[in-house]
Amino acid sequence: MSSFLALSLAATLAAAPPPTLTLEDALERARKENLDLKAAQARLTQADTASRKAWANYLPQISVNGAITRNSIEAVIPPGPLAPVEVVIQPRVQQQAQGQIRQAVIAPQLWAGIQAAYKAERVAALNVEQARREIFFGVAQAFYGTAAQAQAVTVQERLVELNRARANDTKVRFEAGTVTRVALLRAEQDLARAEQDLIRARNAEASAKLVLATLLAFDNPNFDVAPPPEPQVPEKTDTEVLVERSLEQRADVAAAREQVELSRINKRGVWLSYLPNVQLSGTYNISNAAGLVGSNRFWLITLGASWTLWDGGLREANLKEASAVIAENMALQRKAELTARQEVNTAQLNLENALANRFKAEQAVELARESQRLTEASFKAGVATYLEVADANTALTQAEIGLVAERLQASLAGLSLMRAVGAFGARPLSADLKVEDSEAPFLQPLPEQSSPAQPAQEGPQDAPRQQ
Repeated sequence: MSSFLALSLAATLAAAPPPTLTLEDALERARKENLDLKAAQARLTQADTASRKAWANYLPQISVNGAITRNSIEAVIPPGPLAPVEVVIQPRVQQQAQGQIRQAVIAPQLWAGIQAAYKAERVAALNVEQARREIFFGVAQAFYGTAAQAQAVTVQERLVELNRARANDTKVRFEAGTVTRVALLRAEQDLARAEQDLIRARNAEASAKLVLATLLAFDNPNFDVAPPPEPQVPEKTDTEVLVERSLEQRADVAAAREQVELSRINKRGVWLSYLPNVQLSGTYNISNAAGLVGSNRFWLITLGASWTLWDGGLREANLKEASAVIAENMALQRKAELTARQEVNTAQLNLENALANRFKAEQAVELARESQRLTEASFKAGVATYLEVADANTALTQAEIGLVAERLQASLAGLSLMRAVGAFGARPLSADLKVEDSEAPFLQPLPEQSSPAQPAQEGPQDAPRQQ
């Protein structure tokens, strides 16, 4: 009896439906498990040590060392006119220890280096934030694509059922002698074609799940995806408003600006290298040899200054190089801003096209459904032929698959616009980007078209929606 129960339980578990994954679940899973995001966060942790390394050159340096030396000759001054007692200058076994502390007092180039280190950490944080947003965008793209493939499979399954029922009905009619063999062959061909299309659709869905599973670090893509909500994108928003938002919120644009500031700080550091450096150091020695001073312990404090008057033209070359780096980064900043503007404009145009195509696809589906309904009724009344019914079913399926594709394109266009504006998976750039986000990524709503009569409405941040 226990064996039977065990087998029944195993069969029940095997037949259990796979879990259903929502878009929110996928983004949360990506935040915790995506390997590219983990690697980016590790790079940020590495870059976060730059300021500590820069401060290490300016903070006190403390060192101790000791040594034991076996000398071949022992040197001793006996008691006499030079000293009332015996003085060991060099013992046979010499023991010595030394402690030293050094502190930079005036180090202009280090000041610039510390400032540059903090700026470099900011640049690294912005670059990781941009990578984080791109990862979430890729996850969302893969999720929407997988959901679209699942819808395509549903459409193909419905077509297979229709063709199977039609083939069975045609076979009965053929055996009754009411239709020709050509009609039966056509019905069987349509069924075989629909089954082959269903296999292709299922393979495409499986391939899309593999891509999504890799992004989410799943070992087995045994899950279903829930229909995702449409992106929250206003129908009409002034392009300049979106561009302004993009220049303020995009992490790559902010990183380009910070890179310009970093190059200017580095050039300032080259200028500061023309100034002198002042250093304070203290040393304490202890040994078992009194030496000529008559004491085995002594200390000293040194205040030293150094000033490089001419280094063979190295600083002048560094200044020229730093100026060229500034010019390069300014060009890259301008390019980043122009790229953001171009991506916003392109994404807005693509969204308009996608929404128009989706509207036409919805109309086409309605017309195809009505045509299929009328053809089916005519066939039952004996007015229409089987070929007309098959053509109507095929046209309806193609229209529905086309609608699935256009809906996917509209959703992806909305996501692309949000990405171009810097609102996808975004955190405020003023926040501390060095810490890992403890919450699931959210979408910052895009600004509505300003209107005195109708104020802008903000949609939910945890679920995208397209109006």
